[in-house]
Amino acid sequence: MLKTLSSDNTRNPSHCIASFMTYLKRCRVRCSYTKAKYDRSDKMEMGLPDFPSGPLDIYRKKASFNWKEMVMFLEGEDMLAFKQHVFRMLENDPIFARQPGEDMSTERMREVTFRRCKQLFRYDFLTRDDIVANPWRTVVLNDCLGMYDWSLGAKYFLNKGMFGATVANSGSQRHSQFVQDTEDMMEFVIHSPDFEAAKFWVGNLGKTATHAVVFAQLYTPDGACHGLHSFIVQVRDPKTLLAMPGVIVGDMGKKLGQNGLDNGFAVFHNVRIPRENMLNKTGDVTPEGHYVTPFKDPNKRFGASLGALSGGRVSISRMAVVNLKLAMTVAIRFSATRHQFGPKDDQEIPVIEYQLQQWRLIPYLAAVYALDYFSKSIFGNFVEFQIGMMMKNNSDRQAELGREIHAISCSSKPLGSWTAQRGIQECREACGGHGYLAMNRLGSIRDDNDPNCTYEGDNNVLLQQTSNYLLSQLHAKQQDGVRIESPLESVNFLEDFDSILETRFTATSMEECMDSAVPLAAYKWLVCFLLRESERRVAKEKASGKADFEARNNSQVFYCRSLSIVYIEHTVVQRFHDQTHDEDTPAGLRPVLKQLCALYSLWTLSNHMATLYQGGYFSGWEPADWIQQAILTLCSQLKDEAIALVDAVAPPDFILNSPIGNADGELYKNLWSTVMQGNKVLERPSWWAEFTSDKPVVGSLRPKL
Repeated sequence: MLKTLSSDNTRNPSHCIASFMTYLKRCRVRCSYTKAKYDRSDKMEMGLPDFPSGPLDIYRKKASFNWKEMVMFLEGEDMLAFKQHVFRMLENDPIFARQPGEDMSTERMREVTFRRCKQLFRYDFLTRDDIVANPWRTVVLNDCLGMYDWSLGAKYFLNKGMFGATVANSGSQRHSQFVQDTEDMMEFVIHSPDFEAAKFWVGNLGKTATHAVVFAQLYTPDGACHGLHSFIVQVRDPKTLLAMPGVIVGDMGKKLGQNGLDNGFAVFHNVRIPRENMLNKTGDVTPEGHYVTPFKDPNKRFGASLGALSGGRVSISRMAVVNLKLAMTVAIRFSATRHQFGPKDDQEIPVIEYQLQQWRLIPYLAAVYALDYFSKSIFGNFVEFQIGMMMKNNSDRQAELGREIHAISCSSKPLGSWTAQRGIQECREACGGHGYLAMNRLGSIRDDNDPNCTYEGDNNVLLQQTSNYLLSQLHAKQQDGVRIESPLESVNFLEDFDSILETRFTATSMEECMDSAVPLAAYKWLVCFLLRESERRVAKEKASGKADFEARNNSQVFYCRSLSIVYIEHTVVQRFHDQTHDEDTPAGLRPVLKQLCALYSLWTLSNHMATLYQGGYFSGWEPADWIQQAILTLCSQLKDEAIALVDAVAPPDFILNSPIGNADGELYKNLWSTVMQGNKVLERPSWWAEFTSDKPVVGSLRPKL
């Protein structure tokens, strides 16, 4: 994202930073939504055509809000226009056309993905000025490409974004040529070089990558280890795509999903690289072999490094939301048009009218809106951190910001990817047999989302990073009397740790629980309680004679892991709650957003009932009963809003690529049409003769030989 700033010698750095600061302010104020920027009555109609009339009309008319106003609030006029432009270009270009039921080999799939990726570079959707003016455009483009095909999006951005951004952010002017090469479709990846722990799963490395950013422990001639640093290493000859001397690089084979992307492995055998190939933003080695760094405190440098490495996890948090949007669009539209059973034998009703279907799906729709806003806001925080890196800000705040973003991203990726994983599977099952048809795409969405739970760190392992951060905050307060506060204020409430632990559930009715302030208060108590219990558990393990590593390892289940989860859930709920109560949020949208916030908060909180009772925050049967009834009531209320809510986040039908999820709601017409367009659907199998041969004739006897 920031690579153009390093490689463009003609651009004034102060102008670039000013542009980023302008973007950051917009991101803080409802993610680029401004009332004065457009006339809703004119421009919404001009940019957003009405959906075709059909079976979904009945629910669209029931919505209490204008779905077009919701789109403008979520996207902003400029980003909406950009998304529509990208979608139109893909739909109108034959190279992006897809055939119903097409079943390509892995080799063919990778070839098609590569050709499509080359076409994207020709389109040049993002100019350098575009990125500088608004970094969010890179995320929006990734959303668009991912909605079409994550293999394509990953291949494009691993080259243009991941490698280029890492080199630009962690390197200096001497690395500008490597950044420029990414503009010329010379592909790069990130990977691990160790032989005994050969790095697998590196995108683009299987067949096409020529260079890599290698993260390694830096040892200087004096034998000192200076920690994790990054280096540019050539892995293949760009003219022949053959491996460089000393490099073993190859493809790892077919995966469960995203097979258009060639994932690979690499091993190095004492490969020598120029000293200048070290990315030297946080540290460098002189020609004499001496290590130098602008950070006097190693902890500050480590914090800066952690923040710089958080970009992938921030992106994955967003990718998971995009997958959930796709699945929810299909399942909600299907549920509103699929009629089954009813109060009378001759009157079937849409399955969305059933409480069970509402309870299965609508909380995940609330999660879409909660996590969508969170992913935008954390991206803004990450941009702020990158600005500090550009300005060579070595302050305590910059280092602490890096640590906090690291802690948040290490838990937001698990939360987002697991929520999407469970939600997509629920959508698949909620669509019955039709959800199992490959043509309706829920299977591929599920498979494409699955690696989000693994790459950039296994979810369960990453959560330990978050709990370590929280325990260090409590330790600093208890041992050194340091005030608990952080740049993004995600832990500031822990300063009132003791008083929060004294609080108890005070709601007096189910209706009162439907205010998101109620579950928000419960979450603050949960974080404090699990932080205290986790700290006590670690201390108990140490007191029994165990070392720090073993003590923490034995304190994960029911303690530190749960602590990390409730911390990130609290962060998401707090930000969504603040958005729904912000005066800049349009009055016409506030009621439904508050309902979504309350539902998401209560639904996630309900997973922690045992802990709430165990710690004494809940007592008696009323709290659990009220929360359960509030969840069901909110699901019922949001049922009539559901179609308009997915309309506001859904891509065009060509991008969605699911006949049962089309915007016209013509479920069976679209399904039948797609089935009949399939390859050889009416033909007998090629092995029909085998089927008919050597069969006994009924009613007759074979002669004996």
